[in-house]
Amino acid sequence: NMNGAAAIASIDRPVIAAINGDALGPGLELALSCDIRLASHKARFGLPEVASGFIPMGGGTQRLPRLIGKSKALELILTAETINAEEALEIGLVSRIVPQPDLISEVEELARTIASKAPVALRHIKEAVNKGMDLTLEQGLRLEADLYFLLHTTADRTEGIKAFIEKRPARFKGQ
Repeated sequence: NMNGAAAIASIDRPVIAAINGDALGPGLELALSCDIRLASHKARFGLPEVASGFIPMGGGTQRLPRLIGKSKALELILTAETINAEEALEIGLVSRIVPQPDLISEVEELARTIASKAPVALRHIKEAVNKGMDLTLEQGLRLEADLYFLLHTTADRTEGIKAFIEKRPARFKGQ
């Protein structure tokens, strides 16, 4: 029985969150399960569960400290404090603040930019970063090298090299 945040986190493709309001409790946990978070100035963030005698249970106690550090994550979770978009940017909870009318178009543009890259390489990058967070540096570097060498066998890598030599955009097929 997978909750929404776990389901999103298990997607092997890059996932971008567009946050335009309150991302509190389970809403923040959904956003934390995404790879990249863009917010409008109207966005607010928090895990208020402790104020009701609960703890976050959609991954908030695990994903938030990995993203923003243990001390700041504990402060937010233990106080049930809500922070604004500017503070979220400052602590690395979101990667960008976008004017509200441009939020969706900026997210779509970012998604198009990412989607234009080699699909197999994108999946390997996401795997290397996510799994590497739980490994020692040495183990993470070994994982990165293994995934890098796996890419040598892909048609997309050959296409990427040809496109670079021919000074044209690559046409990746995900193979």
